[in-house]
This record gives sequence, C-alpha cells and structure tokens, in this order.
Amino acid sequence: MIIDIHGHYTTAPKALETWRKRQIAGTTNPSEAPKASELHIGDDELRESIESNQLRLMRERGLDLTIFSPRASFMAHHIGDFEISSTWAAICNELCYRVSQLFPDHFIPAAMLPQSPGVDIATCIPELMKCVEQYGNVAINLNPDPSGGHWASPPLSDRYWYPIYEKMVEYDIPAMIHVSTSCNACFHTTGAHYLNADTTAFMQCLTSDLFRDFPTLRFVIPHGGGAVPYHWGRFRGLAQELKKPLLTEHLLNNVFFDTCVYHQPGIDLLTRVIPVDNILFASEMIGAVRGIDPETGDYFDDTKRYIEAAHIDADERYKIYEGNARRVYPRLDAALKVKGH
Repeated sequence: MIIDIHGHYTTAPKALETWRKRQIAGTTNPSEAPKASELHIGDDELRESIESNQLRLMRERGLDLTIFSPRASFMAHHIGDFEISSTWAAICNELCYRVSQLFPDHFIPAAMLPQSPGVDIATCIPELMKCVEQYGNVAINLNPDPSGGHWASPPLSDRYWYPIYEKMVEYDIPAMIHVSTSCNACFHTTGAHYLNADTTAFMQCLTSDLFRDFPTLRFVIPHGGGAVPYHWGRFRGLAQELKKPLLTEHLLNNVFFDTCVYHQPGIDLLTRVIPVDNILFASEMIGAVRGIDPETGDYFDDTKRYIEAAHIDADERYKIYEGNARRVYPRLDAALKVKGH
C-alpha cells in the first residue's frame, strides 16, 4: 500500500471560495457576513471535484490512500477573530470528512484548527475533539505562525502550545506543522513562507527540551523539512554547541519528514541524510507546484517516481510508502486494520 500523508482539498467546489469571500467581507461590513447554513455543496459536486482531480491522479500514479486536510493556504488564520476561524475550520473539516465518507478506501481526514492570533490555543480543543471522535481524523495541521508571516506567536516549545500537545498525546495523533497564507510581502507563501516555517519549526524543537515534557509527541515537518536535510551538519553542530544530545536521540524519535520534494536530487539527499525511519511518503498533489518538469517530462509533484529511482532497498521503500505512516499515525493504522489492510 502507498499512503500519501500530505493531501489538501485544493479542488473544492467554487461555492466554498465564494462563501469564504463573503465571510472575509463581513469582517469589515457585518451585513455582508454569510451564515454557515448558506453554503450548499452536494455530494455529487464533491464526487466530481475529487474523481476528476486527486483520485484520477492517485490511480494514474499508483497511490492508494491520502491523508486529506483542508487547503493550507485557505486556512488564513490571520483573518478575522476566533469566531471567524472557528466557523471556517468547522466548514472545511466537515467537507474533508464528507470526502472521506464518499471515498472511504482512498481518503482519511486530518483537521485544521481554528487558530487565531493572540487567542488561547485551548480554544481549538473542541474542534480537535469533534474531528477525532466524530469524524475519525487521524492527525491535525498545526500552524506555528497564525499571524501570516509576522511570527507573533510563541515558539512551539512554549507552554502556550501545551494544551494542544496534551490532547495530541491523549489521542495519540501527530501534527503536521504547516503554515498558511503569508500576508507579509517579504515572504512568498509557498516558495518562502512554507519552507522558512519548516526550518524554523525544526530549530525551535532543537533549541528546546520539548520532547522531554512530551516524549510521545510527534511532529511531521513537510516539504522535506525545508532546509533541514541540506544543512544537517549545521544543525548537528548547533546542537553540539548548545550541549544537546545527538539529534538522533534529541529529535528523531519525535520529528518526521515528508517527501514533498520535487526533484530527484532533493529526494536523493533526503534519503541519504535523514534516517529512512523518519521519512514518510507524500506528494501534496494539485498543490503549490502543479506543472510538468521540462527536464523530465513528468509532473513535479509525482513524487513516487523519485522514491522508485532513489538508491534505497525494498524494505526501505516499504517504510517510506506505508510502514512509517502506520507507526506515526496509529489511528490510521487502526482504521486500516478494521478494513483488513
């Protein structure tokens, strides 16, 4: 089985974006604000949006299951207040759940949280609980910068985040550390802000003793870990200067990386530098990079091709494709076992 741990609902029906624009307009003109009940998206619309997009490509590329969460750039936690984020998160999470019900063999949901800058992170717990207990979500997306590129929140090691970590440990679910839209002109959303955040999250973990407080807490850092594999020597050296344990002991029981790296040399580097036990297959297909690579003639985000061509053996491919996902996402493993997988 090939499990893609990083999928977003980037192809949701147009009605969702239209409703969101009205909600944003309502932040300055309350008379424009829509009710959640005004959004109507039928099952047939959901089927069409998936069958002609993600599911078609999954079949073409030989992928079996995707962990599916709301569109990352649409989370936009910096817009409005907690009520705005709460309503928006509930709508987006419900749509991903409905997709998982329509295509139970191919999609399983992960939740976005209703984060809001300056608001107690504990306010996100009811949505998290609903998504795990009612929707069967196997993970969450956690935004370390809900201010949208201004980094106004405490680092991930700060006790501010502990209420979410406590719930993650209770439910035994990981978090993908994933920022959203950048509203800072200095940082392009997908080309800079995402990769900066991946690197920043790793460094925040390195400089702290977070996993001493939460030894079973698990983070997935996407996009191959940003700059982490390329600068592994720098991070090892900094950990040494800070009198931290070796990174294999200090972080790699808790921090994992995905394969959303869109060229062969990048995947080759990832699999050479990072232990295979810490690499999980992902594509983020129909995401930030959707075109065809003129050097290869293949889609940039067809990441399975890179894993197949990497200098790793069959057991290592199994771990990347399936084994590590089952271990890092225990609720996913349990759901698969119920279905006989």
